[in-house]
Amino acid sequence: MTLRRILEPLYERYLRMQCPQIPTHIAIIQDGNRRFAKEMGIGTAKGHRAGADKTEEMLDWAHELGIRYITIYSFSTENFNRAEEEVKELFRLFKEKFIRTITDERVHRYRIRIQMVGDRALLPEDLKTAIEAAEEATKNYDGFTLSVALAYGGRNEIVLAAREIVSAVREGRIAPEEIDLAMVESHLHEGKEIPPVDLIIRTGNEFRTSNFLPWLANGHESAVYFCAPYWPLFRKIDLLRAIRTYDQRLSARAH
Repeated sequence: MTLRRILEPLYERYLRMQCPQIPTHIAIIQDGNRRFAKEMGIGTAKGHRAGADKTEEMLDWAHELGIRYITIYSFSTENFNRAEEEVKELFRLFKEKFIRTITDERVHRYRIRIQMVGDRALLPEDLKTAIEAAEEATKNYDGFTLSVALAYGGRNEIVLAAREIVSAVREGRIAPEEIDLAMVESHLHEGKEIPPVDLIIRTGNEFRTSNFLPWLANGHESAVYFCAPYWPLFRKIDLLRAIRTYDQRLSARAH
């Protein structure tokens, strides 16, 4: 057994002791799959698959720590500009993972509700069918909620919400003076109930939030934690460090 394998569990326990306040909702920008693949000398598709496997591993950590909501940024509207074959391979991977959740023992044991946020109109029909099946199979679960952001853009979702509200006003279902923050929020994310973001984590040594959940994150002044590891190399220690940042921010605001 290496020294690292001995020390890491001890350090995890130390970090956990420093994090008495666990965030309710963590949003993660999973960056670095392609750079990980390049450095490892493997294909891009394998890098994305390694990232997807890391997401599954993180479900165990979230359950253990008592996190109730996780939103992962898997595919942005800007990602459609990537090579056609890479986009197709990503969609095949997403379809496979959504189908797998239906029979995944961990999903049912932890009572994980799976849902997608983003512009479904931009996705292929077979992927949408897989997403809808996963959502239907887990719609009554209340252990915690995993929201997968696909074909997602923060500004775009605000535009879509605005269109829905304008249509409701034109049809007489809403009076202009009734429009308030709560109403706008209710029209975001296809009307799904997603609480404000407490903590944003971005991996891959990038220092920007990339138009991710601007209403729920920036609007609610969430804590932000940037870290160096590519997403496939993200560890429980990195998650605990991020939570420590959130806890420290809460403590500083309290004083």
